[in-house]
Amino acid sequence: MSTQTTLVTGGAGFIGSHLVDALLARGERVICLDNFTDNYSPERKRANIVKHLDHPDYTLVVGDIRDRGLVKQVFDKHQPQRVAHLAALAGVRASIGQATLYTEVNLQGSINLMDAARHFGVDNFIQASTSSVYGATDHIPFQENQPTDQPLAPYPATKKACEVMAHAYHNMFGLNITVLRFFTVYGPRVRSDMMAYMVMDSIIKDEEIIVYNEGSLHRDWTYVDDIIQGVVAALDKPFGYDVFNIGRGEPVRLGDFIDIIQELVGKPARIKHAPAPASEPPITYASIEKASQVFGYQPHTSIREGLAHTWKWYQEMEANNKSSD
Repeated sequence: MSTQTTLVTGGAGFIGSHLVDALLARGERVICLDNFTDNYSPERKRANIVKHLDHPDYTLVVGDIRDRGLVKQVFDKHQPQRVAHLAALAGVRASIGQATLYTEVNLQGSINLMDAARHFGVDNFIQASTSSVYGATDHIPFQENQPTDQPLAPYPATKKACEVMAHAYHNMFGLNITVLRFFTVYGPRVRSDMMAYMVMDSIIKDEEIIVYNEGSLHRDWTYVDDIIQGVVAALDKPFGYDVFNIGRGEPVRLGDFIDIIQELVGKPARIKHAPAPASEPPITYASIEKASQVFGYQPHTSIREGLAHTWKWYQEMEANNKSSD
């Protein structure tokens, strides 16, 4: 059984808490660093980690990756061999008008972690990135070696900057850094600003939801368990420096995505159509051939199956919320 210690930043969040589940199940020690920011409900994040708190191999550190001193203390005290850096301010639309804040958290926070990782001799560092770095490209499907220097909003711009800085740290200090570009993750514990949650929530609350371009946008929705499979595989295999797409590889039309949710809920959504803003590409589509060949990444969850799991979680969460009122 593994006795490695892995630092998971953003470990109380959507993807991070699922990664913690997987690592603890493998017998690893996990240090969760999270600041429980109010970009969405801190109570939701605390609910994500309730079952972790009593685990003997789990340690929660409440703090901000922008705090260089705190980051150094975490590495000094816990000596992680590996880092899965998932903490970030996310959201393309939310980043518009907040470039300074997104840069401070996403880029400077990542630099603080890379500095500590190289100083304390970390074996492997995973830098979470996003499919949004590809922008509005005509190169379909998206491949890791194509240009990614025209992001459409501050969020992907900061993530691209992290990728570039990661290469610099590998070049200067020999730090093993693997960049994983996630494609539209969904599933249980999904953030409240993400489409799967927004559609379910708006239907249940009988509220209007804005749908861009008559639902014609295509997104490569990827179920969270498949994402975690990719993260764990990358953690287990240092590559020096490399970049991988972690997606489903099967884009789904937004209108069809909403139709499936309507079927699951058994009630139609109140849709208001609007033109897509300049921050929204018409399609995201992952080529996953590289990740499949190099570390055996293979997503298994269909969109219908994944949304059914998400809807079940949503119902359970709402029931728990009502019982605690």
